[in-house]
Order: sequence, then structure tokens, then C-alpha cells
Amino acid sequence: MSQKERQRYHLLKMVLESKTTLKHASSVMGVSYRHARRLKKKLATEGARGLIHGNRGRPSGRALSRELEKRIIELSQKTYTTFNDTHFTEKLNEVEGIIVSRDTVRRLRRTNGIKPKRRRRAKKHHQRRPRKPQEGMMVLWDGSPHRWFGKDTPPCCLMAAIDDATGKLCEAFFIPAECSFGYLKLLQSIVNTYGIPASIYQDRHGTLRRNDDNWTLEEQLAGEQEPTQVGGALKSLGITPIFALTPQAKGRVERLFGVLQDRLIAEMGLEKITEMERANRFLKERFIDEHNRRFAIKPEEAQRAWRKIPRDVDIKRTISFRYHAVVGNDNTVRVGGIVIDIPEGPRQRGYAKAKVEVRQLLDGSWRVYYKNTLIAHTDPTPLKEPIRAKPRRKAKARATSEEQWIYMASAA
Repeated sequence: MSQKERQRYHLLKMVLESKTTLKHASSVMGVSYRHARRLKKKLATEGARGLIHGNRGRPSGRALSRELEKRIIELSQKTYTTFNDTHFTEKLNEVEGIIVSRDTVRRLRRTNGIKPKRRRRAKKHHQRRPRKPQEGMMVLWDGSPHRWFGKDTPPCCLMAAIDDATGKLCEAFFIPAECSFGYLKLLQSIVNTYGIPASIYQDRHGTLRRNDDNWTLEEQLAGEQEPTQVGGALKSLGITPIFALTPQAKGRVERLFGVLQDRLIAEMGLEKITEMERANRFLKERFIDEHNRRFAIKPEEAQRAWRKIPRDVDIKRTISFRYHAVVGNDNTVRVGGIVIDIPEGPRQRGYAKAKVEVRQLLDGSWRVYYKNTLIAHTDPTPLKEPIRAKPRRKAKARATSEEQWIYMASAA
């Protein structure tokens, strides 16, 4: 089962055990109430196997051919460049004899980098969002750059995460700046301490969401962009990311930082704390527990929605920086300025030309995996923010790639 199916199994099992309602479960799963009811019936009659989609592994009978997709994009870029999605669809149906829906046309245009002619966004009314009924159904996280140690000190960033149902401060620590490492460290701490949440509410920061319009060939074929480093970890764990469109939409975590800028700064001033290492010890040993005793509330329902870490999931690997590479003829992998030697495999096997996954763990150490098998590891090196860029040299095995995640040192 995929992480998404495991999440559905966990939620629907809670429904069958009367620990939550089907309405709340359908909202977390992102499906309609009727579909949630069908899934519940399948689980009751067929067990966990009933949640696995019957068409998995089968090609879609309604999929357009590659030649037809190419023809539509060619018409869009050459003949109908000034037409909006609806108008272009009408011309395809009436003039070109190509019968497709507007949604299909829109998907093809966006995945090939063709932007909409005009963006129309109606003004939205903001209102208070009800809290989730159970702890672990939703976590809100963010980073707050501020002069936390006084006006005479340089600013740094406080990373924090709270539970939506209780307002409990799950984790908080200081780092120099908001980055992927900060969010991955938050996620690792939350998962190890409480379990896997059903969803995470967050803003559209570049470390959380791809905000570029660049699509590699592989992404175009898949129909979706490769997620960010943080987004990939959330996807692997089956956590639903929810993106806020405005600061008001994530008001609870924004108000948290308001409280922390008031109370935490005063507490640290009282303790004469002026540097991050000591401040992080203060947060862990004292402040978080005191804050939760003062501000955390009881959830609407006592049953918790945190999921246990599956036995087959390596959290250190899942919550880490990921890179793709090809083993050189000398059985080494190069990531930026880092050279990782690949030991000899079983039966004196070499790995030259093999495509591998390279992971840098949050402690800075490196691991190399070939077909989910660990084949090499190294000592820690400095952690650096990955970027999306074209590799300096493209190996023949990666000739179709345009952009990929690159260790910062290699972009210099």
C-alpha cells in the first residue's frame, strides 16, 4: 500500500471503531462524503486490499496519444497563440476536428509552460476557520525572522510548529535563516515525538512549494513537477500539504509568533540569553512545556489522529536531502565537491553507469542507495540548501534531464 492508502486505512479504521466521524475523515482524505462512504464499505467487506485502486498499473483507455498531444501544443504555440483555454478548445473541436475537453487542453498547456491569457481572482471573504477536532489531524508550521536577541544583535529565524486542535507548541528552535533544513528538522522532531500528522498547513515559501514554471521532460510525462525537498518528505509519509493563500489564512501560527515575540524575548532577556545554542536549550528544557501549560487547550475529541511510523519506513532516509546521480567508471559518485567511493557489490559486482539515489541526512552524513539498497555511506559534511539547476555535465544515462536538485557547492 502507498502512504496515501495507509492514511486512508488508518482514518477509516478509526471510523469503523467509532473514534471519529466519516465527515471528518472525508475532509482529511480530500474526497467527497459519498466516496468516503464507499471506501468505508470496501474496507469493511474486503479489508485493506479493498482500498487499493483496481486500475493500478493499467494504462488509461482515455489517454491521448503522444502524437495528438504534440499536435495540440503545436497548434497552441503557432496558430492559436492569443486564444484562451476555452476559445482554443472550441477551435480544436470545430476547425481542427480534435475533440477534447477544456480541462485536458488546460492541463496540456500548463504542463508545457503556456501560461493563461489572464488571471481572474475574485476577492475572498476571510473568516475564522474551526479547529480540527482531534490532535494530529493538522499541524501548522512557519519560520519567523526577527531580532530575537535584541536590537543590537543580527536577526535569526525561529522555526515553530503547532497542533491545530490544541494549539500545542510541538517544536521550536532557532536557526540562522528559514530554509529546507529547518522544515525537515521540524518534521523529523514531530514525527519522532508524536507520530505522523494527517496534514500540514503552510505558506508558499520556496522551500515548501515549487514556484517556478520550469518542467523537465520527466515531469511533463508524469503530469506534475517534482516536489521540493520538504514536499518530497511529506509525500513519502502520506502527509497532505495545505497551502495558505494569505497570511490571514494561517492566523493561528502567525498569532503564535506574536505571543513568542512578546513572551519568549522577555524570558530570554531575563535569563540573559543572547545566542542561539543556549536559546535552543532553553526552549527545549523549559519554555515549550511552560507555554503549553499556559496556552494549549483540550481538543474536541480525545482520540488522537497521529499515525505510527510504519516499520518499513526509514525516517532518517525519508526526512533528508535527496539527489540523483550516476556512478562514474571509477565507481565513485560526485555531488558538488563531494566524492563518495562505492565499495564492491555482491559477487565482485561494480556499479559503474548505475543510476543511484544520494541522500544527505540531517546530521550531514551521506548515503547512496541503488534500488533501495544501501551501497555506501560517508562521514558528515556541511549542510547546504539544494537548488534546481542544470548539471554541469550530463551523463549519457541522464541525457533527457533538463534540471535536477543540485548540492549548492556544484552551482558555484
